[in-house]
Amino acid sequence: MSESDIQKQCQTGMEKCLSFLKDEHRGVRTGRASPGLVEHLKVQVASYGSTMALRELATISTPDAVTVLIKPFDPGTSKDIEKAIQTSDIGITPASDGKVIRLPIPPLSGERRAELATHVKKMGEAQKVAIRNVRRDANKAIDAAQKDSTLTEDEAKNAKDKIQKLTKKCEDQVDAMGKAKAEEIEAS
Repeated sequence: MSESDIQKQCQTGMEKCLSFLKDEHRGVRTGRASPGLVEHLKVQVASYGSTMALRELATISTPDAVTVLIKPFDPGTSKDIEKAIQTSDIGITPASDGKVIRLPIPPLSGERRAELATHVKKMGEAQKVAIRNVRRDANKAIDAAQKDSTLTEDEAKNAKDKIQKLTKKCEDQVDAMGKAKAEEIEAS
């Protein structure tokens, strides 16, 4: 594998880690209603015989700042959706009238805000580990290329330096995303 291929593969892997973290952050509850809070919930639908993401089963909207409104495409899946919400860790009890499901978002207590901020930090640390694993794999590929004589010692050193800079940049982005989410939690 060439140096540029290794770097592209490394960058792609690190970007996936950042994208995953961004999606994870959308699922963290703040004081405001957000479709991202529930759209990735997995719902076991007995009538379909499969597990599906909530966004595939219903339209999710926020009519106001403190309510998430879920309108199932098939009213028969309402009970399954309610059950998935109750068993999830979002801590909100759904209210259903048979046609739509309402999720009233209660205000966050100071203790809950601190728990969420800690959770956000743990999510960031997990993605930093994933980014470092991508770096490790890229460095192994560079070492293998150097051993196979497709890269010189200087090229290998330069490639590892570039990958380290990319790693540092991505870790800084993870920190910035975590800090922004923690501030959002505190402000809500």
